[in-house]
Amino acid sequence: MKRIIDRFGVNDAFNNEDLLESIKKAEGRTMVSEIICPITPLLYDVSNVELAAAFGADIVLLNMYDVNMPIISGIDCLPDESPIQASKRLTGRFIGVNLEPVDESLEQNSIPPGRQATLENIQKLIHQGADFVVLTGNPKVGVSHASMVKSIKEIKDKFKDRIIVVAGRMHASGDINAIGRNLIDSKKLNEIIDAGSDIILLPAPATVPGISREIISDMIQECHLKNKLVMTTIGTSQEGADKDTIKRIALMAKEAGSDLHHIGDCGYGPGITVPENIMHYSIVIKGRRHTYRKMAASINR
Repeated sequence: MKRIIDRFGVNDAFNNEDLLESIKKAEGRTMVSEIICPITPLLYDVSNVELAAAFGADIVLLNMYDVNMPIISGIDCLPDESPIQASKRLTGRFIGVNLEPVDESLEQNSIPPGRQATLENIQKLIHQGADFVVLTGNPKVGVSHASMVKSIKEIKDKFKDRIIVVAGRMHASGDINAIGRNLIDSKKLNEIIDAGSDIILLPAPATVPGISREIISDMIQECHLKNKLVMTTIGTSQEGADKDTIKRIALMAKEAGSDLHHIGDCGYGPGITVPENIMHYSIVIKGRRHTYRKMAASINR
């Protein structure tokens, strides 16, 4: 049985289908930590990618990664190696990237071209070694539900299984009306599923006003009935909260049926969560045995 919690390195023989299957078989034990690429690392001379991996992340998600000017602060690349490839070499972790499926009809679009979810950029991501792309919307960046669905369809039609697509809502993106079930209703959820997203992104319980464990549990069940994996997220700066809050969110997300558990990129400041919170969350969803094993094992094994 392939399980992501038992893997310490990434090799070319392990394809996207294998990754999705291993996440299923890990039974809700997969930990995803998000970092902001351009920001100086918390430890200055050790990258935040390495720090997240050291505290138990199975997957690292890159925010503000520009495919045209690819930089991950603290990561030094070998000749002909992208920062993503270098990160995988140094940590043995799978790497994903946030891109914004902007709606060109909206005036507030301020996202640089290299961070938009265009087909050209997806091709560059694949070439640079990314395992998956996350399509969601940060506040005031010009992303709509329609543009997200359109982007999913275009990527899956063009690239098939060459890259895993994760899509959905992490938070309300500044919309005061997006409370509880108004954030993403069943109709919108099914449009994302039917568009072909491999993994559906939903906020973790108690991270967005009105988002209860019951609401997310119902949505996850709906996704699972259509054979889709779900990643619950902490994208509201609560990733920098105290450990008891982190542990409560983790347990509620696990109870609701989450397959992947995301923790956001803000701790003492932007860039990475409080590193200990990756460990605290991980211990809740998979215990000390698997958490410490992930933290301790050399990628050279």
